[in-house]
Amino acid sequence: MRYFIRFAYFGKAYHGWQNQPNAITVQEVLEKALSTLLRQPVEVVGAGRTDAGVHAKEMYAHFDVDQVANREELIYRLNAYLPEAIAIQDLVAVKSDAHARFDATERTYEYWLVQEKNPFYSDFAHCILQPLDVKAMNKAANYLLSHTDFESFSKSNSDVKTFNCDVRRAIWEMKEDKLVFTIVADRFLRNMVRAVVGTLLDVGLGKMEPERINDIIESRDRSKAGVSVPAKGLYLTAISYPKNIFDEQN
Repeated sequence: MRYFIRFAYFGKAYHGWQNQPNAITVQEVLEKALSTLLRQPVEVVGAGRTDAGVHAKEMYAHFDVDQVANREELIYRLNAYLPEAIAIQDLVAVKSDAHARFDATERTYEYWLVQEKNPFYSDFAHCILQPLDVKAMNKAANYLLSHTDFESFSKSNSDVKTFNCDVRRAIWEMKEDKLVFTIVADRFLRNMVRAVVGTLLDVGLGKMEPERINDIIESRDRSKAGVSVPAKGLYLTAISYPKNIFDEQN
């Protein structure tokens, strides 16, 4: 049977999601836990990849095993087995052709920013001490919704068939004591959100006008965009799927 597993992780200790030689990853740790507890080799396919140091409040992966007799018990055992930085939230049966990556219809990321030195956010948010023009940053962010090709914000030499993304929401908001950038799209390119945030910060710091974002996107040149902000402030917060991929017996 095929199952979707929903989980969260704090990315500081991991070299991203995807398995890599000579580096500890979330995928490696999760596969080891499932294989050990289910007593059979288990490979998981994630909804996407996150870079080293990036966090996930909600991540999905799928795997195939014999039927799990007691899902609540397996969740409990997995959480007891896994390190504190990884938490299993749910386990659900899905149709045999459901795919954690390709069936996802929407993904949401947040980037956390603080504007004063705060030891409680040192591993959770990026700190910018200079004043920011948030209104200008939001004006620039709104231009993202008018474009589809985001090669200018993609990691160089990315092996993708298309740089097109359907960005549906992009906004900066104050949430309690931090400034949060929320961006929603059907898909994201490698390093895209961090490059977008770095470019919007250039607008907020007065280094360029909001309208400049259009020229940067149309150039399809990564060197025209801003620097990528640190990974520690980035969170994958939600992934959406169509209801018809879930097993009706759930």
